Amino acid sequence: MSYPLRFLTWWNSQTLNTQLWTWRNGVKVGEDGNGNIFYKSKDGKRRWVIYDGEAEASRVSPEWHGWLHHTWNEPPTEVPVPRKAWEQPHKANQTGTLDAYVPAGSLARVQPVTRSDYDAWQPE
Repeated sequence: MSYPLRFLTWWNSQTLNTQLWTWRNGVKVGEDGNGNIFYKSKDGKRRWVIYDGEAEASRVSPEWHGWLHHTWNEPPTEVPVPRKAWEQPHKANQTGTLDAYVPAGSLARVQPVTRSDYDAWQPE
């Protein structure tokens, strides 16, 4: 990423101030499959993530989300979170994309739902 963009935008990775803060006060804890890097402060009280690309919170997996919010003390790199057989792999929020969930009967569906149990009212 170019340096002028880092001065002007915060949603593409980190700004220069965040990078400086992380360099001075952060200890790298781990990295997830999306390329996001997780840090904690040297005293262990603060935790944060530097996104690889767009800063979208749904790109953080549940394991790392739990660590970021102090649900558990050890990061998933040290103590893996047990997974249930019925759990699906983590997916980022798909809202606004073609893969977004659209319930039956929604106007946003690509193919309209035809209903045979309803007749629209027509004025006489």
